[in-house]
Amino acid sequence: MRLNISVTKKQKAFIDAKESEVLFGGAAGGGKSYGQVVDALLFALKYPGSKQLILRRTFAELDKSLIRTALALYPREIFSFNSSSHTGRFRNGSIIDFGYCATEIDVYQYQSAEYDLIRFDELTHFTESQYIYLISRVRGANSYPKQVKSSTNPGGIGHSWVKARFVDPSPPTESFIGKDGMDRIFIPSLLKDNRFLTEGDPGYRERLLALPEREKKALLYGDWNIFEGQYFTEFDKEKHVVSPFEIPRGWRKYRTIDYGLDRLACLWIATSPEGISYVYREFCKSNLTISQAAAEILNRTPVTEEIYATLAPPDLWHRSQETGKSKATLFSDYGLNFTKTSNDRECGWLAVKELLIGGEGRHSVRFFSSCTEIIKCLPALTVDKIRPTDCSTEPHDITHAPDALRGFAIFHTRPAEVKSVAKCSWTKDMWEDYLQADEAGQKYLKQKYGEPN
Repeated sequence: MRLNISVTKKQKAFIDAKESEVLFGGAAGGGKSYGQVVDALLFALKYPGSKQLILRRTFAELDKSLIRTALALYPREIFSFNSSSHTGRFRNGSIIDFGYCATEIDVYQYQSAEYDLIRFDELTHFTESQYIYLISRVRGANSYPKQVKSSTNPGGIGHSWVKARFVDPSPPTESFIGKDGMDRIFIPSLLKDNRFLTEGDPGYRERLLALPEREKKALLYGDWNIFEGQYFTEFDKEKHVVSPFEIPRGWRKYRTIDYGLDRLACLWIATSPEGISYVYREFCKSNLTISQAAAEILNRTPVTEEIYATLAPPDLWHRSQETGKSKATLFSDYGLNFTKTSNDRECGWLAVKELLIGGEGRHSVRFFSSCTEIIKCLPALTVDKIRPTDCSTEPHDITHAPDALRGFAIFHTRPAEVKSVAKCSWTKDMWEDYLQADEAGQKYLKQKYGEPN
């Protein structure tokens, strides 16, 4: 059978890529999903009996995109699809499983599976832990190529780790070896690279141009430094990251922590007389008991360094039903005393935004370049889909250092001073209004008339 399939130059580069891990993506409309489906077809026909897995985060996304595209493209004479098992079978014995991973634990449905090639569509919708686990399923005794080939746009919960794994280490289209020894390549794809879409729908580009600036940069130009859903759009590495220097004596110093057995994050922050707060040291590590966490923090604080306060969130003061002691008390037993900060997430994140914005006469924040975790995690936080004034708590592993910074920001932000209201003599009518009002109304009348004598 002869197939009549046309692809763009970038799609062909993706199909021809031989690296162990390949990322194809960038802007919307670059032909990424179609490239995946064509590549999967060609691989299945070239290697009889091969096994592939194509993944999206949810089945609804999979069904409305890749499955429909595959059913429209693959010849029925050689391909059949089982809608119950979501498996496509070719006449030569090759199979393609169409799967999804809506939650972290969904990866375990592939625990015993073996695939020659796994494909992630919209990779930035997946967490790094999902990706790392699933690529371990690429294995087999046959001599077929073993690869992971992904496609995506900037944005989503996985934006930060995908950018760090594929985009940052090397110029586009240049193969490179990662720290783990795996060879990788990033092949960018822009709308202008997809002549089929630009010719078929010339108005699509104009619709992208009408988007707000941030979304336009991500979806039209494939800008990996600005992405849809980013919470701290104010973060600018050029502005906020500085080379380390010796902190002058006399600057007020703080420690601020976020603690759980899954991750300890501690930031050391010094505030200059001009109101600039410098995050000058950090320590982040998982699986530390309270005694170990306290020891690590104290060991990293020179004895000559005077710490004004060590800030911690209110949940550390909750008493354990088993021991009757709080985590804060246990930390104190090991030599680390805390000052309680606020757990108001909305106000805390707004306070962080204010520090990032800074400006003349306003408090601001800078980060020593050695504090790599907070620099990586803070701009990677995304807007919560249910509460847009809050940050998403997923992926959870990037939230700890920002949570520690949030505790400092809200503690460092002082509320406006409330002036005391002078007392006065109330008339009979004033008292009558007051007694008939509800609690909120009574508070308003006191502000209006002044405290009664």
